[in-house]
Amino acid sequence: MRETRISRTIRVLTVNIHKGYNAFNNRFVLHELRDAVRAEQSDLVFLQEVSGASGPAHASSVGAQYEFLADQIWSDHAYGRNAVAQGKDHGNAVLSRFPVRHSHNHDMSIKGSEPRGMLHCALTLDEHEPELHVICVHLGLSESHRARQMASLCEMVQSEVPADSPLVVAGDFNDWRSRADAALAPAGLREVFRGAFGHHARTFPARWPWLRLDRIYTRGVAAARPLPLPHSPWAHLSDHAPLAAEIDLLEAT
Repeated sequence: MRETRISRTIRVLTVNIHKGYNAFNNRFVLHELRDAVRAEQSDLVFLQEVSGASGPAHASSVGAQYEFLADQIWSDHAYGRNAVAQGKDHGNAVLSRFPVRHSHNHDMSIKGSEPRGMLHCALTLDEHEPELHVICVHLGLSESHRARQMASLCEMVQSEVPADSPLVVAGDFNDWRSRADAALAPAGLREVFRGAFGHHARTFPARWPWLRLDRIYTRGVAAARPLPLPHSPWAHLSDHAPLAAEIDLLEAT
């Protein structure tokens, strides 16, 4: 008898939050950002350039930014510290409606450049379903550095993510020359927006997006569809525009 599996659809959002400041770095907008993130009702949120507990002075009243954003909405979260300067740290974070069984921040830094990392989380969906693996990334500004970092990402996927587990990789790839798709193909990753429209989404600068820097990749899912996001208020909340997608993890059989 053929096994019956119930389909599961999730919504994901990825955004580089610029440490809680607007694009011009002259206004702290974390409270407005929290309202905008909540309005999207995503199951998973991938954050880049999010400050930890020792964030900017204006953020002292909220503590760790990822905890402030997750408050009472996303029951689990994970944080990967990438950089520390003058007593302030920032990195990547994942906010999840599903339990985070395991998380590990992989250092992808290259000597002489800004520290970078990829935060890998294994999420528990249901006892009869394989774990959902998610990776939040923020790659370097140099093309040669990105090439090495994407090779490391492929190696990590192939060694740490089971072949039968669904996988979502999202974040700020800084890939303005659109080299990532070919580099990540050996790991079986496919980009959601390019799959739907034939090109990546424009996300930078947020007010007048021109460069295609941010991505959502999947592997081992039934389907993935881009979701539209309003220009306002997002254009005023960071230097990057966010991306969102709806992903079918399983097909009903």
